[in-house]
Amino acid sequence: MQRASRLKRELQMLSTEPPPGITCWQTEERIDDLRAQIMGGTDTPYEGGLFSLEIKVPERYPFEPPKIRFLTPIYHPNIDNSGRICHDALKLPPKGAWKPSLNISTVLTSIQLLMAEPNPDDPLMADISSEFKYNKQLFTEKARKWTQEHAVQKNKGAVETNKENTPDQKASSRKRETCGVQQEAEEPAKRTCI
Repeated sequence: MQRASRLKRELQMLSTEPPPGITCWQTEERIDDLRAQIMGGTDTPYEGGLFSLEIKVPERYPFEPPKIRFLTPIYHPNIDNSGRICHDALKLPPKGAWKPSLNISTVLTSIQLLMAEPNPDDPLMADISSEFKYNKQLFTEKARKWTQEHAVQKNKGAVETNKENTPDQKASSRKRETCGVQQEAEEPAKRTCI
């Protein structure tokens, strides 16, 4: 009961006073299954992108953090192929920083900040983290390309349909192998997450 009343208050707050660049709503009649969208920040490789997220609210919320993952593919050192996010606010102590005083709005805002300022020292994707640390220009190019391919809304009319982006997009969207850029043979991907 506590979860339901708190979630209703939080969803009301998110609809009347949403954080800048963030929207959140419940799916159908299920209050524990939410969706959110985060706009890519200005002056970041994600600028112009609209990223969708799935939020599963556990039975023990707010004493347990929500499970949040990206549905939109994103090229980021702290977000893996499945959209899982490495962020302290999404984990319980002692490894994490979740506390019942946090809410979905503050967590979404912190994810938006993580998009703008990745944490390469605590990566889910070691290869992307290494690229971010040692070849930031290449990282930025790839992140922009992914944003253009997966997160920029293509609703300018049926005339401008991009044929490259339509066939089996879901199957190919989670693959981080090359992102359209041929990966050099001497630089194999180092992944810490499956």
